[in-house]
Amino acid sequence: MNTQINDIRLSVHLASPNEAALSHSNKLDGTRLSLHFLLEEFVNTLKYPCNKPTTQQLINMTYGCHMLLEPARLVAGPIIINSGFRNADVNRQVGGVKNSQHLLGQAADIRPKDPKQFDRLVEFLKKCEYTDQQVKNH
Repeated sequence: MNTQINDIRLSVHLASPNEAALSHSNKLDGTRLSLHFLLEEFVNTLKYPCNKPTTQQLINMTYGCHMLLEPARLVAGPIIINSGFRNADVNRQVGGVKNSQHLLGQAADIRPKDPKQFDRLVEFLKKCEYTDQQVKNH
């Protein structure tokens, strides 16, 4: 069963309004944010076991996948998430800025699986209305 939030589908166990944060990593296993993106790609709990998003952060990541990353994938092919959601502890560990959008689940550092598609991905992101930060070249 799915819960629909503005045309974004989340599994019920992750979208529960009274669940403030995901408490067990097994809830992350195989959870899809969209057709081609898994939650684990964004939270990397294998390296950072404490990196669990709240329901709102989860919704933000799902929205980003549907509105930005899935369309980018159509242009540039498969996309690798280098860094996605970071809670405050993980953000400090990696040297992230205090007001990073990663903390909100509203940012992802990405690259195309095929390096030859990098310029196509950058051009798409520069034109996309959902990209609000400067795209950096490799």
